Amino acid sequence: MVVARSVALFAVAALFEIGGAWLVWQGIREHRGWVWIGAGVVALGLYGVVATLQSDDNFGRILAAYGGVFVAGSIAWGMVADGYRPDRWDVAGALVCLAGMAVIMYAPRGN
Repeated sequence: MVVARSVALFAVAALFEIGGAWLVWQGIREHRGWVWIGAGVVALGLYGVVATLQSDDNFGRILAAYGGVFVAGSIAWGMVADGYRPDRWDVAGALVCLAGMAVIMYAPRGN
């Protein structure tokens, strides 16, 4: 259950961080305005809060592992929100990043 909770927290964190960055992008690059930018800033702040809910006490480990989630999540977000079509190398790279995340977070440790 601990791994399932951790994975769920990573997914929620990704929604907030990637979604927040996308909202800022939309506000600035697509000229949607300050409301979009403000919503993005709030979402990015909530990402920081969600990251603290991981059970591991090591900030560096959590943030490093989250990097793999961010890579894969960003590709998925681009597919859904912007119609991005990843090629096989994008998919392979995302899978490598997720495998790295799993090793960093869930490898058995003697401590």
